[in-house]
Amino acid sequence: MKTIILVLGILLNVAFSFGQTGNWPSNLDRDTVDIKIGEWIEPYDQPTTPGGIIMVMQDGKIVYQKAFGMANLQHHVPFTEKTLTNIGSTSKQFTAFAIALLERQGLLAFSDDIRKYIPELPDLGQTVTLAHLISHTSGYREIFNTFMMSGIGMSDQIRRTEVVPMIQRQPELQNIPGESWNYNNTGYILLSMVIEKVSGIPFDQWLEENVFKPLDMQNTLVRMDPRQVIKGSAQGYGKDEKENYIERTDLYCAAGAGGIYTTAEDLAKWIGNYLEPELGDKSLVEMMTTPYVLNSGEKTNYGFGLMMDKLNGLERFQHGGADVAHRSQFFVFPTVRGAVVTLSNNAGFASDVAGKVAELFFSESMEMKPADTFNFDQEYLGFKPERFDGFAGRYAMKEAPDFILEFEREGEKYYTTATGQPKFEIFPGSDSTFFLKVVRAGVTFHQNSEGATNSITLHQNGLHRADRIMEEAWKPSPEELSSYKGRYFCDELETFYLVEVNDSNRLVLRHRRIGDIELKANKPDSFNGTSTVSVVNFIRDDNGQITGFKASNGRALNVVFSKMAETE
Repeated sequence: MKTIILVLGILLNVAFSFGQTGNWPSNLDRDTVDIKIGEWIEPYDQPTTPGGIIMVMQDGKIVYQKAFGMANLQHHVPFTEKTLTNIGSTSKQFTAFAIALLERQGLLAFSDDIRKYIPELPDLGQTVTLAHLISHTSGYREIFNTFMMSGIGMSDQIRRTEVVPMIQRQPELQNIPGESWNYNNTGYILLSMVIEKVSGIPFDQWLEENVFKPLDMQNTLVRMDPRQVIKGSAQGYGKDEKENYIERTDLYCAAGAGGIYTTAEDLAKWIGNYLEPELGDKSLVEMMTTPYVLNSGEKTNYGFGLMMDKLNGLERFQHGGADVAHRSQFFVFPTVRGAVVTLSNNAGFASDVAGKVAELFFSESMEMKPADTFNFDQEYLGFKPERFDGFAGRYAMKEAPDFILEFEREGEKYYTTATGQPKFEIFPGSDSTFFLKVVRAGVTFHQNSEGATNSITLHQNGLHRADRIMEEAWKPSPEELSSYKGRYFCDELETFYLVEVNDSNRLVLRHRRIGDIELKANKPDSFNGTSTVSVVNFIRDDNGQITGFKASNGRALNVVFSKMAETE
C-alpha cells in the first residue's frame, strides 16, 4: 500500500516538477538529483500530507523547481509552483528593505527615536532607534513570548493595537539598546507602523505599490489578518496528539515581522534584485547584508532582516520562517549567484532539507566536510538499560554554557530535557548513541579510558560538544519546596500563577489557560521550566522571605511576579 501511495504522490506532482528557466548544471546528473531530493521529501510527497516546494537558482536563474504534497487536504488540492504560501519571518527582509528605501528618500533616518513616529511608546530611560529595531537590539519584550507567558497561545487572536500597550506596561528595557542581540518580532511590527506613519497608507498597500509591483511579484501580498481569504494559497497543518493532521491558523498581528504570502517563482525575482538591483542599488544591498555591530564593537550575524554566515565555507545570507504551521528557508549565495528556497505548509517539514539541497547543487564551491554518519533512525534493541546509568546526568554546551542537557532513565525508557524545553524520549542507536524521533537530532556519549562519561556530542545541524557538570543539581527538601507555594501576580502581564507542589513532589506553576509547568531545581531559588516559562528565579527580601519571582522564556526576560498575601 505504501508503494502505491508513493506512486500516486509522484503522479500528482509530475506536471509541476520542471519549472527550470536556466541551464541545467553540467556537473550534476538530473536523475541523481531527482532521486536524492525525492528521498528527502518523501514523507511530505503524499496525497495525504501537506507538502511544499523546492527552488534552486544558479547564475541568477531558476534551474530546479519541484512542488510536492498537498496545499489543501480537505479539498485535495496539490501544492504547485503557483501556490501562495506563508513564509513567516523570511518576511522581515521586506520590512527592512522598505525602511531602507524610505531612508534613501529622506523620509526617515535609522538613528531616529522610534517615539518620533509612535509617541505613545514610553520613555524607558534609553533611546530606542529604528536601527535597534531592525537589528533586534532594542530591549523591548518580544510580543509572542510575552503574551505566551500570560496564557495567550500562538493561534489566539492578538490585535495589532495591543503591541504598544504591551510595551507601555513594560517597566524597563531588557537591555541597553544596542548592547545585546535578542531576536524580536515586536521591533518589526513597530517598523511596519513606522512605514504607515511616514507614508500615510497601510503597510500592505505600501509594499504592494513600492516593492511587489516594481519587481513584478504578481503572486505576493501581506496577509494583515489570518481571516483574509487568499486565492490559491496553502492551508497550514500541524499534528494533534494522535498524529492526525489538523488545520492551523496563522499568527495574528504578524505583519511586518511575518505574514507575507508568496511563491518560489516570485522569491526568485526578489533574489534577482539582490544579485542585480533594479529597485534600490548595490550599496543598499550591501547595507542590508552587513552585520550590525553592538555597542561593544562585537559583530552580530544579523543585518537588515537577513542573517550572514557561511555554509561549508560558502558565503551566504539567509533567513528562516516559521509561522504556526508554515515553514520557509531562504538561502542566497552571492559569490556564485546561487540560491535555495524551500517553502512548506507542513509544521513538521525538516529544516535541514534546504542545506542538503544547497550541498547537492553547490558542493564544488564549498569546503565539504565528511558527512555525519550518525544513526538517526535505526533503534538498537540490544542496549542494556543499566548501561545508561553511567550516561545520566547534566551536560553544559560548550557554545552556550547556560544551555544544559539532562539525561535520565525511567526503567527501560530514556529521556533528555534541554533548558527551557519539555522532556523527550530518546532511543538507543548503539551502545553509546541515542536519537530523538520528534526532531532530527542525536547524541553520542564519550567514555574515557576508565569508562567514565564526561562529555557528549550533540548531532543537530552540525556537531556540538557538551561537558558533564560534575556538581550535583540542587535537590530541595519537601519543606524547602513548600516554602515557594503561593499565589503570584504580575502587574505587567495582568496574570496570576499558582506555585504548588504536585503528587510527585515537584514544584509546578499553574495557570488557568496553561497546563502545569513542572519546575526542575537548578540551584537554590532557581528552577527550569518549559518553553512557556523556561526559567524561574525566586526573590527574597532582607529577612529571607520569598516575595516573588522573575520569569523568563528566552525573548521575554525577568518578568516580575509578586507573591500575594495569604487570605483566610
